[in-house]
Amino acid sequence: MPRRLQQRGAGAKGPPASASRRSVPAPAPAPAPAPRSPPAPSAKPLLRWDEVPDDFVECFILSGYRRLPCTAQECLASVLKPTNETLNFWTHFIPLLLFLSKFCRLFFLGGSDVPFHHPWLLPLWCYASGVLLTFAMSCTAHVFSCLSLRLRAAFFYLDYASISYYGFASTVAYYYYLLPSLSLLDARVMTPYVQQRLGWHVDCTLLIAVYRALVLPVAFVLAVACTVACCKSRTDWCSYPFALRTFVFVMPLSMACPIMLESWLFDLRGENPTLFVHFYRRYFWLVVAAFFNVSKIPERIQPGLFDIIGHSHQLFHIFTFLSIYDQVYYVEEGLRQFLQAPPAAPTFSGTVGYMLLLVVCLGLVIRKFLKNAEFSSKKCHEHWQWDFLHDNTCQRASSPSCLQTHHIHHSRSGTLSLHVPGWIILCLLRPIMLF
Repeated sequence: MPRRLQQRGAGAKGPPASASRRSVPAPAPAPAPAPRSPPAPSAKPLLRWDEVPDDFVECFILSGYRRLPCTAQECLASVLKPTNETLNFWTHFIPLLLFLSKFCRLFFLGGSDVPFHHPWLLPLWCYASGVLLTFAMSCTAHVFSCLSLRLRAAFFYLDYASISYYGFASTVAYYYYLLPSLSLLDARVMTPYVQQRLGWHVDCTLLIAVYRALVLPVAFVLAVACTVACCKSRTDWCSYPFALRTFVFVMPLSMACPIMLESWLFDLRGENPTLFVHFYRRYFWLVVAAFFNVSKIPERIQPGLFDIIGHSHQLFHIFTFLSIYDQVYYVEEGLRQFLQAPPAAPTFSGTVGYMLLLVVCLGLVIRKFLKNAEFSSKKCHEHWQWDFLHDNTCQRASSPSCLQTHHIHHSRSGTLSLHVPGWIILCLLRPIMLF
């Protein structure tokens, strides 16, 4: 009679229980697999404002921050990823390519009889270097700002210096290409004009000569002073850094006052419509750019919503590009008029020499600030405290930043009111007051 097999448990597999009693050598246990190390993440996740050092936090930008430190390769790769710096890069990199193409056509493909190395084009070379350097340094600062705290400060110091360099280069182009054609700086026109309108018997020759002699030196001093002020704005004593930077970079624009006065006293619209239209449109774009840079709208209205796309610094970049585009247009027109009847050939010392001396001075300023700066990696959440009080007020408890000075108040009815210090509004109106 066959041996009765013992019933196996439900779902059990393998030989019956009786067979397991036979003396069959047990199979050797399989070696345990070696523990696998967790795969390295393909990309570092983005961080929030309370996970990065204080110097990295931008006002009302809550997320999208890159990790510190990043390698140069990771910084370059981030321009194709949605971070809060991605569009800051592209809104100046695309204009950089456009202006590079524009100046190449002017110097090499313009079809002019003047070769690119002619002294008449020295002011244009200075101006082109200022425009291209400004956009290039802005792109570099926004891409590589997360290499380290020290390099971040260095890149933004260089960014401020490049803007000052551009401001002085614009003054050089104005001085040689635009100012000589103005009736305001022609003593043969201004002397009888003052006598007829004001009844003053004044010879304007000396006054105009003094102004011409002081334009470039004063612009040089302003460029250095603006760089010093903007570098200081990154220190703890500055409560309104964006307003201060906007204010000091508006100051060199006062060197264009003669063009504004020319439009008021004479028929600039009829004599030079290109200069009139593009000059005023340029300053309109600058006022709009200053508004976004200081007010931090729209992210100040809804913090966190515009972290990646649409925040104020991206809009600031776009409107500054539009302003420089208009400026390039009327500088090019001034160059054409200058080449038709050049009053005097620009000198190397009065153009490139000034620019080289400015580079040395700005380099010394940056070196001094980097030498004296202290870089701390303490996290923001140790200093930032977002206190949501009974009236839903969001404020920063300590450390100098916009969130302490620009409070966002939500009233009980749900409406939003922005409290901005009055002197910031004056900074926005400063371009008009200078003229």
